[in-house]
Amino acid sequence: MKGDQFYKCLANETRLRCVMLLLARGELCVCDIADSLGASQPMISRHLAQLRACNLVSDHREGQWVYYKLHSTLEPWQRSVLAATRKGLGSQMPYSEDLSRLQEIERHKKEGDC
Repeated sequence: MKGDQFYKCLANETRLRCVMLLLARGELCVCDIADSLGASQPMISRHLAQLRACNLVSDHREGQWVYYKLHSTLEPWQRSVLAATRKGLGSQMPYSEDLSRLQEIERHKKEGDC
């Protein structure tokens, strides 16, 4: 992927927020991303499809659930950019709020509330 395509894919706030969550957790289902961002599942699925078309993320299905993770073919420079972005933005809003909501969702799942 060319550099300009990489940055264009990340230029949308929702897509960047999705990537930030994936950077934090490695792999997530669409429903957890949608709940963490406070957005509808169809909207998040559309953004994830765009990230998949850019080869930034890959997915796999387990029954009715679709899980996403960063694509294994990302170049080292792309991984470095994403890591630096997470480090720089991770404590800022809305990224920190997204991660807090995700942690709450994960806590409820462990307690059997979900």
